[in-house]
Amino acid sequence: MTSKVTYTGDLRCEAVHLQSGTKILTDAPTDNHGKGEKFSPTDLCATSLAECALTTTAILGKDKVNITGATCEIQKIMLSNPRRIGEIVCYFEFPGEFSDEEKEFIESTAHNCPVALSLHPYLKQTMKFKYGK
Repeated sequence: MTSKVTYTGDLRCEAVHLQSGTKILTDAPTDNHGKGEKFSPTDLCATSLAECALTTTAILGKDKVNITGATCEIQKIMLSNPRRIGEIVCYFEFPGEFSDEEKEFIESTAHNCPVALSLHPYLKQTMKFKYGK
């Protein structure tokens, strides 16, 4: 087992990572009857794409490229009928200078990380990359 999720009431859940005991609390978003005081489940999905892209790049690029300090801001675009994520936009920023080969590696790895490959093909994934200071 990976985790255990408990519905705690008031449109909130608590997820516990079984190996580490780390907890994640979620809340329904304000546009769907929640208070929006924590990540929503769809926020976590969108955020996971960026985290996976960065982590996979760091793992596979361990001896090729240093991305320490890289950031990503995520925009989640919701659709209705049925309610779902329609697009995840990731705005990556990588400090420092990178060669064209390193940039190609970073971008290819991000587009092919496990989360990116696991999301439904109808969910549009837009990744934008900025390099330098």
